[in-house]
Amino acid sequence: MKMEGLHISLKAEEVFHLFGYSVTNSMLATVAVTMFFIIVVVLFQFRGSTAYAFIRGTVAALYNFSESIVGEKKAQIFFPLFATFFLYIIFSNWFGLIPGLGGVFWNTAGEGGHSESVHLLRAPTADLNTTLALALFSVFAAQYYGFKYLGPKVQLSKFFDFSNPVNFFVGILELISEVSKILSFSFRLFGNVFAGEVLLLVIGFLIPLAATTPFLILELFVGFIQALVFAMLSLVFISLAVDHH
Repeated sequence: MKMEGLHISLKAEEVFHLFGYSVTNSMLATVAVTMFFIIVVVLFQFRGSTAYAFIRGTVAALYNFSESIVGEKKAQIFFPLFATFFLYIIFSNWFGLIPGLGGVFWNTAGEGGHSESVHLLRAPTADLNTTLALALFSVFAAQYYGFKYLGPKVQLSKFFDFSNPVNFFVGILELISEVSKILSFSFRLFGNVFAGEVLLLVIGFLIPLAATTPFLILELFVGFIQALVFAMLSLVFISLAVDHH
């Protein structure tokens, strides 16, 4: 959707080509978020610094939270994945809320060879491709740990149990439930983040920038909640996957 001075696209937009591959604005934002984490890792090496204390405290708080959900034994195994989901998603959500980012455009060749302006950067989680990849990884991880800790026979029996008609029907429902998690995870995260970006763009277009502050604070909170929900549900589903019926 385009209005004078306002540009909104449901899908990630192509910025340029690199070695024959299309590079979108969400990909560039993903690189920026990745570089941020690399800087965080470098800062963590300076023991005794304020950055070190803050990072260590954040990781400890996340570990204690995961331990309160699934217990100490499971937290030791699944915490790295839980923390990775949460930290990557929250900073990807917040990336699109950086003031002024929505006003940075890049001229690219559009249809028919005409030049058009597209947003240079777009929050990674405002791209359905990213949220779908995260959802697939979450569901795959649950199945992987299920096969690893329960064995193929027990894990497959959750979905394909021919002992009686009732168990067979329940197994099919479980299989449908696993597939529906992919859709639920990906569309919920994408919908909330994309809607938040559109809200800020429209409000910023209609009223002065200072008036958008309450909406910005609201979207910061929504970004945090969405990251926590995705990571926490992934942790719970993975924890349940390693349990017997």
